[in-house]
Amino acid sequence: DLMEHVIKPVVPAKYLDDKTIFHLNPSGRFVIGGPHGDAGLTGRKIIIDTYGGWGAHGGGAFSGKDPTKVDRSGAYIARQAAKSVVASGLAKRCLVQVSYSIAVAEPLSVFVDTYGTGTMPDAEILKLIRKHFDFRPGLIGKNLDLKRGGNKRYQKTAAYGHFGRDDPDFTWETVKKLE
Repeated sequence: DLMEHVIKPVVPAKYLDDKTIFHLNPSGRFVIGGPHGDAGLTGRKIIIDTYGGWGAHGGGAFSGKDPTKVDRSGAYIARQAAKSVVASGLAKRCLVQVSYSIAVAEPLSVFVDTYGTGTMPDAEILKLIRKHFDFRPGLIGKNLDLKRGGNKRYQKTAAYGHFGRDDPDFTWETVKKLE
């Protein structure tokens, strides 16, 4: 049992109470790996697929993963939210960071940093983002129509990356007015 043999011996008791949330293998026993779980070609162009080293990156690759994987869909919705903040005149720069756990629909956290360029506190911008965007993986796919056109749609991302393109297939580049 992970709780008895790992967590309790390692984590001081003062950090464990009835409000502590544990995600211990929430999807059950993990037995599918390798080519059966992913294409096996992920991670070949992690940085160039996104911001080329300019922006923060969590380390998850896109290429080789279908849009149900939050490495890809989470980055897409975070991109759309950050672009919408800037396009709505709420900040000159914006980072939206999302953190997920396997088999947990709601993100563990959504964080906003406008690098001091916001017209209101980042906490207020975060409230607007949470009002206009649903960060649950299933709804990201639905709202951005990520399965439309199958995998051929994503072939375009192999050259020139996933972001900053004016292409109707790149639905995450469409901004929403945040008010």
